[in-house]
Amino acid sequence: MTIQTNSIDQATPPIGAATEHRIAWLTLLIGGLAAIAALILHRPLFAAGLTIGTILAWLNFRWLARGLDALVAQSTAQSSAEKPRVPISTYFFAVFRYTLIALAVCVIFKFLYVPLVSMILGLCALGAAAIAASVYEVLAGPKT
Repeated sequence: MTIQTNSIDQATPPIGAATEHRIAWLTLLIGGLAAIAALILHRPLFAAGLTIGTILAWLNFRWLARGLDALVAQSTAQSSAEKPRVPISTYFFAVFRYTLIALAVCVIFKFLYVPLVSMILGLCALGAAAIAASVYEVLAGPKT
């Protein structure tokens, strides 16, 4: 995550940084709690799938945040250009991220016999975390 500076030259975190951080740890918490629940219900392979899916969702979120930070930095640097250019690597890494996740899920499903549904539910931990963080932001109200 990049640090922006204001006009007084004090380092301030970018807008939404706290929410990004909250989504990241909530993803791991929600997925971890679901995996613990599966273990309590004596479903170790399902718990493994939830854990794998949660970790992949968390990695995807971190990579997405890093890619967006790079894209914002690139567009800020080219703000005076008539036709700003986005490096081709930005598109490559976006496609690569999803391809890597799909490949990991396929390999784990095929060779470790972890239920596919459990990995997909683990990937949904990111969506649940984003919803929880958004509800928190709405209920907490504006920061002054």
